[in-house]
Amino acid sequence: MQNRRDFLKTAALAAAGATVGLPSLFAANNYMTPANINKLGKGAKMKMTFFPYELHLKHVFTVATYSRKTTPDVQVEIDYDGVVGYGEASMPPYLGESIESVMAFLQKVDLEQFDDPTQLDDILCYVDGIAPGNTAAKAAVDIALHDLVGKLLDAPWHQIWGLNKEKTPSTTFTIGIDTPDVVREKTLEVAGQFNILKVKVGGANDKEMIETIRSVSDLPIAVDANQGWKDKYQALDMINWLHAQGVVMVEQPMPKTQLDDIAWVTQQSPLPTFADESLQRLGDILPLQGAFTGINIKLMKCTGMREAWKMLNMAKALDMKVMIGCMTETSCAVSAAAQLAPAVDFADLDGNLLISNDRFNGMAVVNGKITLNSLPGVGLMKI
Repeated sequence: MQNRRDFLKTAALAAAGATVGLPSLFAANNYMTPANINKLGKGAKMKMTFFPYELHLKHVFTVATYSRKTTPDVQVEIDYDGVVGYGEASMPPYLGESIESVMAFLQKVDLEQFDDPTQLDDILCYVDGIAPGNTAAKAAVDIALHDLVGKLLDAPWHQIWGLNKEKTPSTTFTIGIDTPDVVREKTLEVAGQFNILKVKVGGANDKEMIETIRSVSDLPIAVDANQGWKDKYQALDMINWLHAQGVVMVEQPMPKTQLDDIAWVTQQSPLPTFADESLQRLGDILPLQGAFTGINIKLMKCTGMREAWKMLNMAKALDMKVMIGCMTETSCAVSAAAQLAPAVDFADLDGNLLISNDRFNGMAVVNGKITLNSLPGVGLMKI
């Protein structure tokens, strides 16, 4: 039997989920361990530390607009009375953030003013209001807080959100734009490990890329044009050809500035189209209804798990499909994004598999399928 004081603390923990329509946690009081509950309201303070960490890619990664071999990253840790939550900011070139900008933003974040880490709305609204933009830096704080709160609740976030981890989709494995020999090598290298491939297109050799893969694999393919097709007729012709090659979806077929052309393509397309560069945060979704079939949510663009969950639910309410994606990231951010995976239609969560210096074990890919563990928070173990 709980006394009144412990009951009120349990209610405060439940509020961490209830503020965005999450199922009540009162039915799962086994997560509210006395040790975790008693940490709250006893003068403990959150202490955040962070440091730069360059991600090394296993292969040169090429899309329609650039190539790279590394990705700048900042790792974040939030300590609350000995319980540590982990987060990260990954910064591919197009986000416009840098290690310097992320570190400067994080220097402004004062979490010690908050006594209760479960008050995620208050804390993350404060973080979001420090300065505009800086979405990857904000995502790093958000992920670390979610990891921390999940550990205090002794539950993974997919369970807090009421999601069935058995309903996760297969993840795509991304193959960047490259020569036929390299494309063939990359495809054969992952044979038998994945159920769907993702191919970067939008260049001059799109058909050659697909034909090369088809010479060694008959797996379904998702394609990402990264705004590479400029003419709507060319885009539709290409999509029709891709459909005949076993492609199942198209991401960001045209530049985000050509929304009317994208809407025309979507209306004619035999394949679903997903917004990526056209979409960043919650407020961007409604104007895209009718222009795209669905949206691709990425934590680094939307400020993290809190907003991603809201975006997922809004898209579903608008009868739009949802894809959960990632940047080049460690298993920290990828595992955080994977907590939403049971609720999405497509997943592209292979960013951790593309690097050689991961700091964590987390979400796994088993027979091509996203496989969530039962570790609390975002499901991490440090290597």
